[in-house]
Amino acid sequence: MRDLVLYCKTYSRDFLRVKRLLASIDQFNVENIPVYISTSEAEREELERLLGATTQYHWVSDESIIGSNPKVTLGIEKSRSGSLAQQAIKAEFWRLGISENYVCLDSDCIFIKDFRHSDFISADGSPYTVIYQNKEFFQLAKNRARDKVINNLVNEGNAVKALFERTGPNYYCPCPPFIWSAKVWASLDQQYLQPRGLSFWDISNKDHPETLLYLEALLKYRAIPLYPIEQLFRIYYYDWQYFLLKRLGERQSGLNVNYLGVIYQSNWESELDYGVQRKSLPSRLLRKAKRLARYVQSYF
Repeated sequence: MRDLVLYCKTYSRDFLRVKRLLASIDQFNVENIPVYISTSEAEREELERLLGATTQYHWVSDESIIGSNPKVTLGIEKSRSGSLAQQAIKAEFWRLGISENYVCLDSDCIFIKDFRHSDFISADGSPYTVIYQNKEFFQLAKNRARDKVINNLVNEGNAVKALFERTGPNYYCPCPPFIWSAKVWASLDQQYLQPRGLSFWDISNKDHPETLLYLEALLKYRAIPLYPIEQLFRIYYYDWQYFLLKRLGERQSGLNVNYLGVIYQSNWESELDYGVQRKSLPSRLLRKAKRLARYVQSYF
């Protein structure tokens, strides 16, 4: 078993994004940390055709990850929305026994500087944990009257915290990369899920995101030492956030002082959607008009 790999669960709409991610990994992965990509078996051929033979990665099927949990019925992912199925598959990757720890990336991640094993794993072999209270983003959202964004995150934090009967402040790790330990996931399975006759798929839902389930399991069961760090990538959750920060002077060229990478979330960077356009022309035009309005609003 390896001590660290990079892992990305992707699907066809994000194939152009994952191609961009892999190009950035190829450029900045100075210690050649192994890279794993998972898709459904049905999408493998299209992924390989798009990426070509020269791209370096190991492919695994979503079905093999799902099937590695004996308490889960094959095909369960078809009964969930794509986003909920994706978060469960990412969280269950540890069951394949490939690595003790994995850096879980989303397709819209982009590395912008050299990275090494030591960026993710401490000197004693334990992974760092990205964990913080998210106050900077909360304040920015408050300044822009985005109260719904704040309330959604707070409600998620409260809901997952309640599962583990913890009191105190909410902690977050809302953006990838996530540095996840198989020991933490195993402790959640053995000490919380199995005694209740549950699988991860039973508790993973829109109110219980996998990122918070991991953090709360770590805080509850202490399967590894807690070595906290701040987020590794600069993330632009929303286009209004990107427009505002860019107007204040932020540029990608200056981000590598504090960050290993950057994320332009796919829910608003639709230009890189792969395949047949799902939205109608009027819907796309309305979306562009709303983005223009948010750009103008960033000046007020």
